[in-house]
Amino acid sequence: MVSIHGNISVTKKFKFDAAHSLPNYDGKCKNLHGHGFQLEIEVSAIPSVTYKSGMVIDFSLLKKIVDTLIISILDHSYLNDTIPNPTAENIVYWIVNQLYYIEPFSKEAILTKVRLYETEDSYAEWRKTI
Repeated sequence: MVSIHGNISVTKKFKFDAAHSLPNYDGKCKNLHGHGFQLEIEVSAIPSVTYKSGMVIDFSLLKKIVDTLIISILDHSYLNDTIPNPTAENIVYWIVNQLYYIEPFSKEAILTKVRLYETEDSYAEWRKTI
C-alpha cells in the first residue's frame, strides 16, 4: 500500500430548533427570535488508524454522542439559558467545548471541524489548527 500523507475525515449533519436573543447586539436580533439550526461535526484520523477498522468513527456512535451532549440540550430550548450571549460563534465555541476532550475524540479520532448554520446561507465554523 502506498503511503499517503493526510487525514481521512467523516462528517455527520444534525438539526435542531432553538430560540435566542442577543443582548449585546444593537439590532433586530436583540429581541427574542428562533432558528432552524443545522450542525455539521467532522472527525478525522490518520489512514493507518482507519485501515484496520475501516472507519474513522462509527456514524451511529457519533450520532449518539452528539445527540446526548448537544442536541438533547439545545433542541427546542432558549439558548440564553445555556450559553451567555448565544451568537452563532459562541454556540460553536460551546459545542466544541462539550465534545473536544471526550472519548473517542481524545485518541485516534480527532474532532476537526464544527460548522453551525444559523440560516441556510450563514454559518460560523471552528477548525482544529495543526
